[in-house]
Order: sequence, then C-alpha cells, then structure tokens
Amino acid sequence: MGWTAADIPEVTDATVVVTGANSGIGHETARELARAGATVVMACRSRDRSEAAAGAIHADVGRADLWREHLDLASLESVRAFADRLEDSEIDVLVNNAGVMGIPHETTADGFEKQFGVNHLGHFALTGLLLENLVEGGRVVTVSSTMHKMGSIDFDDLHGEQSYGPWDAYAQSKLANVLFARELQRRLEAAGRGVKSIAVHPGYADTNLQLRVARAKGSRLQLVMMGLANALFAQPASKGALPTLYAATAPDVEGGAYYGPGGPFNVRGSPTRQRPSSAAHNPETARRLWERSEAETAVEYP
Repeated sequence: MGWTAADIPEVTDATVVVTGANSGIGHETARELARAGATVVMACRSRDRSEAAAGAIHADVGRADLWREHLDLASLESVRAFADRLEDSEIDVLVNNAGVMGIPHETTADGFEKQFGVNHLGHFALTGLLLENLVEGGRVVTVSSTMHKMGSIDFDDLHGEQSYGPWDAYAQSKLANVLFARELQRRLEAAGRGVKSIAVHPGYADTNLQLRVARAKGSRLQLVMMGLANALFAQPASKGALPTLYAATAPDVEGGAYYGPGGPFNVRGSPTRQRPSSAAHNPETARRLWERSEAETAVEYP
C-alpha cells in the first residue's frame, strides 16, 4: 500500500497557500490539508467559485480554517495585491497549482501568452513576492505535468507571437515549471535558506482542465470525447492530488526533486520520486529562463 492522504502528518499549526483551490487538484489539496488541520488560503480567480468550494470543504471536513482570497494569475497587479494582503502572514507551504491548458492563443493583462503567463510567470512572480513570508522549513510546491517532457523553451518567441500551437505552448509552460522549481532550490541552497522547492505532476487526473479545452474550442464532439476519456482512463482528482500533498507534507521529501504517480506510465498510483526530462536538467536554460522571468515580471527575488 503506497502513500495516501491518510498519511498526511498533523499540520495544525501550518498555513498553506493553494492557488486554484476552487476545483480539481487544487480543491482536493485544500480539502485534505484542511482535514489535517492546516489553515488554508484558497487563492482563486473567481470569488463565487471560491465560496462554493469552501462550502463544499466545510460540508465534508466540518470545522476548517479557510481563508478565501482573490488571485488572478493573469494579472501581475492582482498578484502583487494578493501578496500585499499577506504581507504580515507567515506561510509554511506555497502550492503553485492553478493553470490553464491547451487553449487558443490569448494574452494576459500584461501581454503574456496566457498559458506561459498564468502557469509560469504568474507563479514565478507570486513566489518571489511571498518568499520572505515562507518560514524556515517551509516548502514551495509547483505543479507541472508529464507534458513537460514534450516541451522546449523558445526564448525567441516565448509568447507565441510568431507561431502558436496550444499544446506546444502548454508543454513549454510545464517545462518552465520544472526548470523554475529546480533553479529555485539551487538559489535557496546558495542563499542558505531552509526552504525546499519541489516539482510534482498529477498523472492523468479527472479534472475540469480537459473539459475547458473542449469548451474553449467550442467543440461539442471533443467535449464528449474528453469526458469519456476521463471516465474510462483517468484517476479521480483526489488521487491526482497525492503527489502535491506528499510534496507539501511528507518528512522525507527532497528539495529539487520531482514527484508523480508511480503506476504504469506514471498516469496513476502512489507518489514516487521520478526523473524529469533532460531539458529540465539544463542549468543554462534554467538561468536564462530565470533572468527572463525577472525581467518580464519586474519581480526580483530577495
């Protein structure tokens, strides 16, 4: 029997920030951490969906300490405002979970290609602005995807202005997640900070992300096919959240590591340490991405 949510240690005194906590992996992460006693800051774009998600957690868990805070990762102004509201709060774990997947070309409020802007740059800025809030022994957990193995960082066209493919852009953003998590760990160690940075992936989990892809394309057939694939092949979102929960709480987690489901093809199963792509191990790519991310977000890490 592998690691499950029942193995989460007591986290009664911990404060955890979870982006995208209103649905899918983020909602399951928030629910199980609240069940284990943590104070959970639900950082969500939609206030209505955040309220509904909090209500569902209370109905399931009972007494839970939930903060509901507005955060739109497609707006650096919103990211900064969120960080300002948490200025005096100590944070034990930051879970960079929210994301968009496989959408037609769109831009954020700051002109970034939306998948790269939300999945990577928004979380890069958020982490930098909250880094000094993280306590010694704290953790940053960044949710990537097995799709990162298909990705490359196109520094000449990061925002798909010359050429755009929805899945190429998604894979680029997910590779950026792993590169960021690993480079953050290197920099934390160099600075002597006792904070761990970990990357995870959920395998193939039944969440709203797949259905949003079909809705964004306006394809009823694809919507039906995505729903059928989720029903037949995907593991529940509660299982997909296990790598995130493991990285956030398990005592034996290693900084700079990458965790995901350990079953066949890494699409389901209990969390295990895995090896990300060779591209995710390239220190020069990580350095260039970091410097570009600081320049684009105007967020410099302390």
